[in-house]
Amino acid sequence: MVIAPDIDTQVLVVGAGPVGLMLAGELALGGADVVVLERRTGPLTESRASTLHARTMELLDQRGLLEELGTPPVGGPGHFGGMGLDLTTDSPYSGQWKVPQVRTEELLEGWATRLGARVVKGHRLTDLRTTPQAVEATGAAEPGPGGAASVLRVRAAYVVGCDGESSTVRELAGFAFPGRDATRELLRADVADVAVPDRRFERHPGGLAISARGPGGVTRVMVHAYGPLVGREPGPPSFARVADTWRRVTGDDISGGAPLWLNSFGDALRQASQYRRGRILLAGDAAHHQMPVGGQALNLGLQDAANLGWKLAAVVRGGAGSGLLDSYHAERHPAGRRVLDNIGAQALLLLGGSGTEQVRSLFGELLQEPRVRAHLAGTIAGVDVRYAAEPGAHHLVGARIPYLRLGTDAGPSSSFAALRPGRGVLVDLAGRPSPARAAVAPWRDGRVDVVAATPEPGSAAPEFTSALVRPDGHVAWADGTVPELEAALRRWFGPAVGRRPM
Repeated sequence: MVIAPDIDTQVLVVGAGPVGLMLAGELALGGADVVVLERRTGPLTESRASTLHARTMELLDQRGLLEELGTPPVGGPGHFGGMGLDLTTDSPYSGQWKVPQVRTEELLEGWATRLGARVVKGHRLTDLRTTPQAVEATGAAEPGPGGAASVLRVRAAYVVGCDGESSTVRELAGFAFPGRDATRELLRADVADVAVPDRRFERHPGGLAISARGPGGVTRVMVHAYGPLVGREPGPPSFARVADTWRRVTGDDISGGAPLWLNSFGDALRQASQYRRGRILLAGDAAHHQMPVGGQALNLGLQDAANLGWKLAAVVRGGAGSGLLDSYHAERHPAGRRVLDNIGAQALLLLGGSGTEQVRSLFGELLQEPRVRAHLAGTIAGVDVRYAAEPGAHHLVGARIPYLRLGTDAGPSSSFAALRPGRGVLVDLAGRPSPARAAVAPWRDGRVDVVAATPEPGSAAPEFTSALVRPDGHVAWADGTVPELEAALRRWFGPAVGRRPM
């Protein structure tokens, strides 16, 4: 007997955290029918990840979401493994920005649902079954007053797991998740009614202490007692354990405070061997598990979503071959590996005891070197990601488009604003009809736009005359030959009008 699904959709996203909601918005913007399944019934009640880096702010600008977000507070100075690091980059959003995760989710959910995405809450994924044509998913709601749990059946062409480090999608689909478990642990709590001095990566003989009083009088404390992790308890730590560890490390007593949220995280590092298995894909913490040092985990996941969304939308619309989807793993797996290596080094510097002091001293010297500082700042900010390009290609190919203020016939714009429709863009600064504009014409059927512009006075000097930019803001071609441009158009946006992918 064939059971008809309750919901039939093109893409099912599992998990309505920031990554899942960002992906849902990207998919809907690209014309895909998308449903998000979330086990929670309401918004977060704890703060969780709250740091947005420069590349994520650029992505929000590319989608026109910064005006709605407003200007978030600056997140203070950056760091690398607890040592101060200037995060200045070539981005207009240099530094780090503080946005509570609940606000990020509210912003992205509103955007995704306005575009047509459907978010179904109160259901946890319990089963996945693949067929040659689709993936059949089952979600279960919590038992109602009568004691029976309702079951939701969803059929989708593709499923994407954005359901965190303990991903049910990853487990049910059999993705390998190699790496190592945590060997050290940092305890974390938001506490009301305590008065302790602010501490920024304060190293004591017995451990590391961090504390900061936020708006509303709530103090976040984080503490690590040097030494290996022994018998990590499941779930959040007790407040008694946090207070006792804090007292042993700092000598201060916070036991009389009121804990509002308790959490801990270790230095585990794992990454899925594949980000795609047929019709099932992973993004965010479902694809990579890392210590959330400086907010890099959240930002890495949001950038996964930006890379995947437009590609998967093009595939389900039928305008691209499945090879486009293979580029998601090819591009994001190395990017994720690089960030995990960076975080692993930071975790050693941050949580290592007296045996790391010589290494910390050396790193302290290296961080003063301009090229070292710029390299690490670019990695943390996410602005230095460069996808593979053909030998001899323009130096911008594979990199993100630089921010340029542009003058157009429609008025002032920018290289980021040109991406707001979620399509590819030929940014042409030639000042006259060019061969590049003519070459793009067969793709101007809703896949690629042309923005003829001139740089605004006082803007950064452009590094190109004409550039083809993907919907995620990465350059696919710049100032090359027309045949090279046509090859890039076919690779990223499918065949010219009148021809379908093989």
